[in-house]
Amino acid sequence: MPKSVASTRSYQSYASDYVPPIDDELGELEEQASRNAYRNTLQSRTASVSPVNARVHTSSRTSEVDLSSRLPSRLLITDESTGLLSRAGGTPMHSGQHSQLNTSRLLRHHSRRGSFGLRLARALGTDAVQAEEQDVDTSGPFLYRDDRVWYDQFTSTDWVHDSIADAYRVKELRSRKDFRGRIQAVFDGAQGWLVVAVIGIVTAGFAYVIDVTEATIFDYKTGYCSTRWWYSKRKCCHGASICSDWARWSGLIHRDGNDKLWTNFAAYLIWVIALAMLACLVTLQTRTVVSSAISLSTLDENLGADHHRKDAKSDTEGRRVSMSPTRHFREAAQRPPVVYYPAAGSGVAEVKVILSGFVLHGYLGVKTLMCKSIGLIFSVASGLSLGKEGPYVHIATCIGNIACRLVPKYRANDGKRREVLSASAGAGVAVAFGAPIGGTLFSLEEASYYHQPKVLFRTFFCCIAAALSLKFLNPYGTNKIVLFEVRYLQNWRFFELIAFVLLGALGGVTGALFIKASRVWAQTFRKISVIKKYPLVEVLLVALVTGIVSFWNRYTRLPVAELLYELAAPCNAFTKDGTGLCPTQERIPEIILYLCVAFVIKSALTVITFGCKVPAGVYIPTMVIGGLLGRIVGLAVQYFELQYPSFFLFANCPQDGNPESCVVPGVYALVAAGATMCGVTRLSVTLAVILFELTGSLEHVLPFSLGVLIAKWTADAVEPKSIYDLLTDMNAYPYLDAKARPIFTTELRDITHPPNRNRFVDITSSPLVPAKQLRSKLEYAHMAGELDGGLPILRDGILVGLIPAPDLEYALDRLESEEGALCLMSTQERWQGPGLGISGRPETDGAAEGDRFMTDDPLQLQRPSATDPTDFTPFIDPAPVALDICSPMDLVFECFVKLGLRYICVLKEGRYAGLVHKKTFVRYCREVHENEK
Repeated sequence: MPKSVASTRSYQSYASDYVPPIDDELGELEEQASRNAYRNTLQSRTASVSPVNARVHTSSRTSEVDLSSRLPSRLLITDESTGLLSRAGGTPMHSGQHSQLNTSRLLRHHSRRGSFGLRLARALGTDAVQAEEQDVDTSGPFLYRDDRVWYDQFTSTDWVHDSIADAYRVKELRSRKDFRGRIQAVFDGAQGWLVVAVIGIVTAGFAYVIDVTEATIFDYKTGYCSTRWWYSKRKCCHGASICSDWARWSGLIHRDGNDKLWTNFAAYLIWVIALAMLACLVTLQTRTVVSSAISLSTLDENLGADHHRKDAKSDTEGRRVSMSPTRHFREAAQRPPVVYYPAAGSGVAEVKVILSGFVLHGYLGVKTLMCKSIGLIFSVASGLSLGKEGPYVHIATCIGNIACRLVPKYRANDGKRREVLSASAGAGVAVAFGAPIGGTLFSLEEASYYHQPKVLFRTFFCCIAAALSLKFLNPYGTNKIVLFEVRYLQNWRFFELIAFVLLGALGGVTGALFIKASRVWAQTFRKISVIKKYPLVEVLLVALVTGIVSFWNRYTRLPVAELLYELAAPCNAFTKDGTGLCPTQERIPEIILYLCVAFVIKSALTVITFGCKVPAGVYIPTMVIGGLLGRIVGLAVQYFELQYPSFFLFANCPQDGNPESCVVPGVYALVAAGATMCGVTRLSVTLAVILFELTGSLEHVLPFSLGVLIAKWTADAVEPKSIYDLLTDMNAYPYLDAKARPIFTTELRDITHPPNRNRFVDITSSPLVPAKQLRSKLEYAHMAGELDGGLPILRDGILVGLIPAPDLEYALDRLESEEGALCLMSTQERWQGPGLGISGRPETDGAAEGDRFMTDDPLQLQRPSATDPTDFTPFIDPAPVALDICSPMDLVFECFVKLGLRYICVLKEGRYAGLVHKKTFVRYCREVHENEK
């Protein structure tokens, strides 16, 4: 990884930059002490580097660096084993020594040690990697030929660069017209299909293991199979609810064999607490500490993160007044470190942010995959009010990311990799609900940010592969892939549309209130210092409450998927004696009251459970809440129809003694379940299709769709944000939602700051710029929080190019020494080196230094040799995207959303006027949204 700021910063230059603003209250002595402390930090960090950490190539520098190495040691919170950029056993620090570049082309994505999974992928694909490194064509722009694709933590993907780089790769591949070249082209096109097929199969395998294992462990809370202890209750009793082979724990403890209620309750409570604690302990293994001096100040899966502080104040005109980056850096460092757990929660919000181009290292790795899978088994088996469907999306995306490491085509291109990750997310939904079409639509509607037409079909193929594999594995023992399947024999009546509209509105309100309640719970209970410091305590309390409350109510004690099936199933699937959810007319009020108690308990438990440090989904729990509500309404309508059969609305209902001959409460339950889930997640088309795939009934597509539509409109009116939008906002992810366009009334000038000499490179006097000056400007941008920003290059105030900050950092690290080094920053000149003429021949007339830059001779416009470490022109973008300062903000929004830009250069009458970063624009959009409320 590029050299850290701390390892290369000159003491004098940083001391001059670190002077506090005039309004700072620090005294001169404290100011001088801060400088001295930082100088000592630099000396200690550069002197304490292990010589083991060497670059894989011929360089002797280290390969990776933690983000915390950008900070003074007094601000460091993380160590080498907890860094976010730690891909395997830790993150080595950078050496203060530099190496001479001994290779003509240094592949950047091979210049890091990488994670265990990446090293394993390289070991398995050694031949492919070597062929990739050796088969280098020097034609075409070097900016897109170089494999500089590594992205720092909390940066954004350069979609434009990755797209153009892939186009050059395809062009080079198709330029070979021989037989071998054609075979390689065909194989290159088939790689995408092979990768998504493997992802679908492996995802189904993980789903099978999780489903079978958690179902068996879940039943241990009530007893065990006396003949085969590893069997679940369903397998032990062959589908029956009661059998002699299933023994309760009280029979094992008491010798008389009597079924003691309190003994069973104690065993149930112990199992709930033990399994929940195990799930939390596994999740805590992914603990990651982020120093708060990074631009992101909040990262917390539990919805309890503080809103990020304003880095600037607003004046009367609404224009942001910028803060000095050094002051921003220092104030951010005063905040406590942020701790988060990639395996906690559902992970859908993070998957959305990653697919939008944001870089979150560690979220899609092997460790997260294993901890998430194991923790999910324990958390679901514990009986907590959570689901496994959301985590399946995260697990499938992890599998997709790991699979991409085996294929150079996707390993070396972040944009192409996200196409595969999008298909993987759809496969997660496909195995969760047994709905391949729903998974495809989920990828299109919710997960994907830049969805290309070819990706849609590839996603569908991945979902089909996952569904077929799950069908073959048969995890439920029913030879079906759906989570549960219901069939309605009665068609719905026209008067029931009123009830369906009412259920849609109730479901939308319930979902919106769930989001508000989750926010309130996170900002109150999880603010308690003990709960915030020790996540295991919260899980213990939630498990204790869940065990105590759930045991006494049958519908809260059931698994969430089984409960949802009972709520949605018609009564012909149960006994006809009026028991359970199919009561006689006289017992309907009693069952309604019982379901109301279950509704209150399940709603409260879901609110306090969502956000705990365990893998937890919210799809099925919210559907259960809606299913309880819908069953209550359905039974009420059925009771009214049985009590008043002569009412005009029921004139066409047959009077044959069958309570469900006119009103089927199960339909109401499924309509309300979909409406509530829509109110929480704001899924619409995907949800309607999933409900259709669960029922297989064309007649009931209209009620499902109507309920989802009404629910979305109602939920948007009560709470504009979905649960995942809330997570994204509270975690301060720079996610620009393309679906929520603000109402802009300003122009680009309102968010454009005047040019700062530390934020651009001026080559008016000379195209040679000292390396130390470039390093100083780079660190200035880093302290401003723009790790993925860029430095515009100006000549006489005219924008002539731009060098991205990651590429500049990489180029500076290639230098043997920055002391006295001059870097060529103009693509129109070529440095011939001292003592050389135009064609590399020795000079004979003592030409001046300025004569070494030739601009008129076409021979001098050739691409310089990549072996010259002081030639930075290969890293310069000669045509950055630029807009006029008077451009409407809607145009800026379209450029960031449709083009995937990281920054936009601003011009005024053709001259450079500033640069707007995507993070700045996202903050501005959030302020506009807040002002609209």
